[in-house]
Amino acid sequence: MTVFIYAVLVFLVIRFSVTVFNFLSNPMLPRVIKHYQEKVSILIPARNEEDDILALLRSIQKQDYQNYEVIVLDDDSEDSTYTLVANFCKDNLAFRIVKGKPLPKDWLGKNYACKQLADLATGKYLLFVDADETIERGLINALINRMEIGRLSLLSIFTQQRTISLGEKLTVPLMHFILLNLLPLRLVKLSKNPAFAAASGQCMFFDAENYHLNQWHERVKLKVVEDVEIMKQVKFEKFNAEALLANGLIHCRMYKNLDQSLRGFSKNLLAGFGNNILILLIYQLLVTVGPLILIFNFNISLLVLPITLIVLSRIMISYLSGQSVGMNLLLHPLQMVFFFIISLLSIKKHLFKTSTWKGRTINTI
Repeated sequence: MTVFIYAVLVFLVIRFSVTVFNFLSNPMLPRVIKHYQEKVSILIPARNEEDDILALLRSIQKQDYQNYEVIVLDDDSEDSTYTLVANFCKDNLAFRIVKGKPLPKDWLGKNYACKQLADLATGKYLLFVDADETIERGLINALINRMEIGRLSLLSIFTQQRTISLGEKLTVPLMHFILLNLLPLRLVKLSKNPAFAAASGQCMFFDAENYHLNQWHERVKLKVVEDVEIMKQVKFEKFNAEALLANGLIHCRMYKNLDQSLRGFSKNLLAGFGNNILILLIYQLLVTVGPLILIFNFNISLLVLPITLIVLSRIMISYLSGQSVGMNLLLHPLQMVFFFIISLLSIKKHLFKTSTWKGRTINTI
């Protein structure tokens, strides 16, 4: 037991060190005052998005950028997504919507939708965003500026998450907590090693020429976490790439309640750990179970260090991700419980092949 406790403490110190690195290096997308003129294709895969997509389209209208086209691909929606967007496009000539082709058996839905969108795009840059997002003035100029400065082939932005219901607050902050507690985000760009790969499919900004040459979505057509897999592929091919935090320039409300959060995160959590059940369980043992064992030992001297590091980590991560510091500190124990539950659900779905999303069974390799 003593060896395990010290392992928990050592792992906590390592994770805290990563968090400090991220906090000090401040990996946020810089805002700029420069205005660019290159054509940008804003590409939106949409399946059953009638509740959210018009807010995104209206936010694009408000951008301080002129030279863009917006293409929405309706991916066999069963609601009024197509009708709503089609009516919007009638009065906004830079926007159009197309019907997606039938999904081939050897593709996942979103990946195939993105591939079709890229084939239709005519811009110098391709900006893939999800239908449940909104963007702020300055985003496109900031993206182009970062691409040009870094000579990047891919820039991915971790969207600032909106949480309203208690179920969202118990689960959604885990995404940034895991990311910024495990990976020095600056190394995505600074290191050529594909192991240092992170990306968010909610905002992927490509150099169009490089994308068309390499067909990134086709390379990962059966991958659930296609964003990270594309980043790995880009780095493997020795192209420059970067992943940054949103800095308030793009927002998303991923899920609207606890049930949606559990289903959504359990769909891809294990895939984020390379579908390696053992690694995920070891991680849970050190991150969730380990601190509980420390608490039940009632050894005050052993509790001071981990509690201090956890509190400081949550403060730094909440600041970087634009989340409520007080709420995350208050809900941290419950968030860890739900993280454990999500892990078990993800393992179950993987073992029994029961993962579904928006009415489709997800069969992966």
